[in-house]
Amino acid sequence: MDKLKELSLSLAKIDDPFLIERFLKSILTPNEIEEISTRWALVQLLDQGMSQRKISKKLGLSLCKITRGSRELKKSNSAFKEVIDIYKELFIK
Repeated sequence: MDKLKELSLSLAKIDDPFLIERFLKSILTPNEIEEISTRWALVQLLDQGMSQRKISKKLGLSLCKITRGSRELKKSNSAFKEVIDIYKELFIK
């Protein structure tokens, strides 16, 4: 089985967000954690309708990276959109 699939299936079975966070902090470098966190912020801001230029200024990202995120969010069957919708159900009331 593909290692990414194994990891995804294992994480999906964990019902403890603190364990997942500890695991991610253990497996990823501080730079990787920062990059993933910034990408998550990017997806949130795109979903909120913020302009790409404002996001670039706010997060210090290139327009190229932001455009890629925007395209991913707009795809049919977008994993970005599905996860952002789950986030909104949990945290945005």
